[in-house]
Amino acid sequence: MGGTHHATHDNRLINEDLAPSATRTWQWKDYLFLWMSDIHSVAGYITVGSLFTLGLPLYDVFAALLFAILLVQLACNLMAAPSFKTGAPFPVIARMTFGVYGAIIPALIRGIIAVGWYGIQTWLASNALVILVLKIWPILEPWADSTQHGLLGLSYVGWFAFLTVWSLQTLVFWNGMDAIRHFIDWAGPVIYGLMVLLDMWLLSKTGWHLSFQFFTPHEPISLLAHTSGIMNAMSLILAFFAPIILNFGDFSRYGTSLHSIHRGNFWGLPFNFLAFSLLTLVTITLTLPVFGHMIFDPVETAVKTTSLGTAIVGVITIVAATIGINISANFVSAAFDFSNMAPHHLSWRKGGLIAAVGAILFTPWNLYARPELIHLTLDVLGTFITPLIGIILSDYYIIKKQIIITDALYSSDQSNVYWYKSGFNLISLLSLLIGTGCGVLFIFLPSLASMRNFSCFFGFVIGMLAQILLSSLLSYQYRLKQPTA
Repeated sequence: MGGTHHATHDNRLINEDLAPSATRTWQWKDYLFLWMSDIHSVAGYITVGSLFTLGLPLYDVFAALLFAILLVQLACNLMAAPSFKTGAPFPVIARMTFGVYGAIIPALIRGIIAVGWYGIQTWLASNALVILVLKIWPILEPWADSTQHGLLGLSYVGWFAFLTVWSLQTLVFWNGMDAIRHFIDWAGPVIYGLMVLLDMWLLSKTGWHLSFQFFTPHEPISLLAHTSGIMNAMSLILAFFAPIILNFGDFSRYGTSLHSIHRGNFWGLPFNFLAFSLLTLVTITLTLPVFGHMIFDPVETAVKTTSLGTAIVGVITIVAATIGINISANFVSAAFDFSNMAPHHLSWRKGGLIAAVGAILFTPWNLYARPELIHLTLDVLGTFITPLIGIILSDYYIIKKQIIITDALYSSDQSNVYWYKSGFNLISLLSLLIGTGCGVLFIFLPSLASMRNFSCFFGFVIGMLAQILLSSLLSYQYRLKQPTA
C-alpha cells in the first residue's frame, strides 16, 4: 500500500499503534455509525439548534446545512486517501508535509484541540446526569449550584457527573479500537428512536399540530443578508466538523476499501446530517407550545416530557451517544497525536490518558455555556484546524501528486524523501503560521468583527495558497525532494 522505500524504521518514530494498520475491518456501515455518533450528540444538537436562532428563514438554514455538509464529505474523502493507502494515522501522514519531526507541531495542535473538545463533550454529557439526579433527588438542588457548593466553576453534583462520564469513556477507550467500533455501532443509531418517540409525545400534546411560524422572519431580508447568513451558518458547521476532517485518516486506515469509506461518508454525512437536523428543528419547535418557551437542550426536553422511567432511558441514550462521539472524534485523535510526540515512550493508551487528564484541566464548562460562547469557541478551534487541512491536502494532491512512500514516513535517514532541514519542513510550518495568523486576525481584530465567522474559510484558503506558492518559490533553496512512485 502506498509505495515502498527501503528505509530503516527509526524507533523514535514508530510504535505498534502508529505503524501501518495490519487489520482492515471497517465496512461502510461502520463509517455511517461513526458519523451518527459524531452528529447525534448533545453538542451536535445544540450547535444545529443554535443556527435556527440566527434569524434566517428555514430554507436558508437548510441550504447552509446542505452546502456545508457536502464540503465536509468532500474534505473527508480527500483526507481519507493517504491514510487508506499507507495504513498510517494522521500524525504520521503529517510527516509527509511537515517533516518527520516537524509533524509533531500539527499533531500537538490537533491533540490540544481534541482535549478541549473532549472536555466540552464530557461536560455536556455530564449535564444530562445532573438533570436526572436532580429529578430523582430534588434535595440535592443546592449542591448543584456552583455559587453555593462548587469548585473551579462547577458544582459538586456537576463534578460527580463529569467524573462519572469521564470514567465510562476511559473504560471503553482502554479496551481498544475494536471495542470503540462496536460501541459506536449502536450508540449512534439509537438516538433516532429516542427523538422520534420524543417528537410523537410532543405532537400528542399539541393536538398533532406543528407550525414553524416562529422561524419565519417578520421583515423582508435582502439578497445580501440571505447570502451572508448562509455563509455564516456554513462557517459554523465547517468549524464544528473541522477537527474530525483533519484526523479522518485515523479511521480510514481501517477501511476495507475506498468505496466503503465513500459510501459510509455519503450516508453518514449529507443523508444522516440533514435527517438529524430536521428532527432537531421539529423537537425544538414543539417545545414552544408545550412548555411555553423553546428548549435547545435535548436532555432538558427529555426529562421534562415524561415519567421518571422514560427520563432515565432518555438520559442514558443521550449520554451513550455523546460518549460515542467523544471517544471516536476526540479520544482516538488525541491518543495518536500525543503518542506521536514520543512513540518509544508513549503508547496510544498513554496518549489517551494524557488527553483525559487534560480535559479536566481545560475546565470546558467555561467554553460552551452560551450561544455566543459556542460560536466563539467554534471559530477559534476551527481557525487552528482548517489551515492544516488546506496545507496537507494541497501538499498531497497538488505538490506530491498523490505519491506517498510509506516506509519513509518512519525514517530519519537524511536521504529520506521526507527529511527536510533538521527533520522540519520550514515551508509548511511558515504556511501554517500565515494561515493560522490570518484566521486569528479575523476573530480578534475589531475592524474585521463582521467577518469573524469566516475565519475558518480564510485560514483554509490562505494556508493552502501559502503552501503551494512557497513550495514553488522556495523549493530550490530548501532542495525539496519529490517522492517518486
